[in-house]
Amino acid sequence: MDGSSLKSAQLLELMRQHLATDAGKELTKKVGLVYQLNVAPKKIGVDEEIFVVDLKKGEVTKGPYQGKPDATFSFTDNDFLGIATGKTNPQIAFIRGAIKIKGSISAAQKFTPDIFPKPAKL
Repeated sequence: MDGSSLKSAQLLELMRQHLATDAGKELTKKVGLVYQLNVAPKKIGVDEEIFVVDLKKGEVTKGPYQGKPDATFSFTDNDFLGIATGKTNPQIAFIRGAIKIKGSISAAQKFTPDIFPKPAKL
């Protein structure tokens, strides 16, 4: 994702490439949901960059979703990376206030490290 200083943007770029593969296409069939991610460099709600992980169409884009996403997450760059790489438990992060969720809780529960490609190195 061009022009971003966030580490998350690198992971989302890997995700975009992953969705073009057979494994990625399988994922879109399995999940079939749209997530909007509001990622902030340091503090939720401040200087957020918005990304959409569309697991209906199988694409990752920068900018707000046109329509209503199934779930919207707000978190900091580091917290997002922790969750996406499996180092942080999403439920505990939510309880700590490190993630804010709007939309369907059942859709949010499918947002797990399993949907992300395993990065070789970030």
